[in-house]
Amino acid sequence: MATTKNLPLNTPVIARVLGPFERFVARESSSGIVLLTCALVALAWANSPWTASYEAIQHAPLSLAVGSWRAEMSVLHLINDGLMAVFFFVVGLEIKRETLVGEMA
Repeated sequence: MATTKNLPLNTPVIARVLGPFERFVARESSSGIVLLTCALVALAWANSPWTASYEAIQHAPLSLAVGSWRAEMSVLHLINDGLMAVFFFVVGLEIKRETLVGEMA
């Protein structure tokens, strides 16, 4: 895989900009690095003098409206009800894959 330094001069700018990002995403450990970094930032922010802004963001209302249908919840409820459900679904799929064809087979 070519690095940004080895790209020809006529390579589009978007390819030069997205190249490092694509290599980072292709690495298996990149999702863990992002998750750990976000957790550390949130932990530091929640225990800093700016705790009030952290809690204000958690309780900020979010809404989605399509026609007459409307859903409204706070960021904290979105994380707890939506994103955590998706997270555990993906973890369950990964455990199933490892059990059937991976290291745990």
